[in-house]
Amino acid sequence: MAQFVPPDSAKQNAGALLAWANENDVQELDVRFVDVRGIVQHFSMPLATVDEGMFEDGFGFDGSSVRGFQAINESDLILFADLNTARIDPFFTARTLTLTCDVYDPIDRVAYPNDPRGVAKRALEYVRSTGIADTVYFGPEAEFFLLSNVRYTNGPNIAYYEVDSHEGFWNTGSAEPGLSYLNRIKEGYFPLPPLDKTQDVRAEMVRVMMECGIDIEVHHHEVGGAGQGEIDMRFDSMLDMADKLLWYKYIVKNVAQRYGLIATFMPKPIFSDNGSGMHCHQSLWKGGQPLFFDEGGYAQLSEMALHYIGGILRHAPAILAFAAPTTNSYRRLVPGYEAPVNLVYSKRNRSAAVRIPMYSKSPKAKRIEFRAPDPSCNPYLAFSAMVLAGIDGIQNKISPGDPIDVDLYEAGIETPTVPGSLGAALDALAADHEFLLKGGVFTKEYIEGYIDIKRTTEADPVSMRPHPYEFNLYLDI
Repeated sequence: MAQFVPPDSAKQNAGALLAWANENDVQELDVRFVDVRGIVQHFSMPLATVDEGMFEDGFGFDGSSVRGFQAINESDLILFADLNTARIDPFFTARTLTLTCDVYDPIDRVAYPNDPRGVAKRALEYVRSTGIADTVYFGPEAEFFLLSNVRYTNGPNIAYYEVDSHEGFWNTGSAEPGLSYLNRIKEGYFPLPPLDKTQDVRAEMVRVMMECGIDIEVHHHEVGGAGQGEIDMRFDSMLDMADKLLWYKYIVKNVAQRYGLIATFMPKPIFSDNGSGMHCHQSLWKGGQPLFFDEGGYAQLSEMALHYIGGILRHAPAILAFAAPTTNSYRRLVPGYEAPVNLVYSKRNRSAAVRIPMYSKSPKAKRIEFRAPDPSCNPYLAFSAMVLAGIDGIQNKISPGDPIDVDLYEAGIETPTVPGSLGAALDALAADHEFLLKGGVFTKEYIEGYIDIKRTTEADPVSMRPHPYEFNLYLDI
């Protein structure tokens, strides 16, 4: 198996890393950072032109050209590389060393407040400053669809989309022999080939992830019959996991393209089939010991864990402005369709927004699972919002209420629910964000700017356009 991660000895300083790169036939250096949407930005340079001084000075770029960053009259920003993130890119033709970077202001050399990765670093610093915990672990389960074709267009007089999948049940009438053994809608969970036509694709994704230093626990076909999959990474500390999640999405998309497929992390790309979520397992530790376990507690949860859940549930509508941040997110989060929209908690119950997994009795495995987020999010912002809500719950001893261990849909129990639209989630964030300002993790200006961007570029443009299904309903009125 190829290895794309330099040894620890090469990450001690820039000189050691450059020496290792030259010894290993690296031709290019690629520096990367993330924008407010969670989209990775990058630029490259020949390795022969790079020296240690460039690492000390920082790599400059135009911040006014990045969504949510600088105004044009103060555009200059610089990147400082985190050497611990060094990897060889597994897809570039030229052997390329990549580095994830933090964004800084070039004048006073302080961390740029609008850098999402900087938000996550400040969140961790704040958690440690409280004395509550010194480590935050996350384990996101990011689902995705593998499609064979996607077509769409939008104009003043036209709007349509069409997706196809080599597993899609709508292809039963096809004359192509390869389009046989198709999963019925919502019957894609755990089938063997030939129903699971993506086994080899996922296995290739896993191989590349492991070569890039991402530990994988399991992969499988998901419930969505038309090519839905899931690859589960082993839990890791919050910042490292956010870094890994962006690599995860990058690897999934590029391996899919090798197979002539299109990978999408849209939460709801196909009507009537399951959506793609990103259940976020999380726990707090201190001094190497887990803090969420109590043998005598409900589901073996400590009082701290229950208060953490209380914070998540109380602030969930605001959290989802970051954790379910697209208009498409709310096509998935619809009451009555087994989506995790109910703001309650339970052991094992997947109809609750917060579930406590019961697979293991080990104190180290005790965690909570917030099920409403989806993989369209920026993980640095979403993880930060979740942990700040949980810490607020601990500090203020917020009760999560009584657990609900019955099927909410069968029992007809009414509970508070998540927002029904991106606009409603943004309204919730506007009304409830004091918990995000603690420790200077987020700033009021950043939150206001985020809300404005999401409203003007996503929520409003979608709400103003006629929907194709409206013609079914209203053309003859």
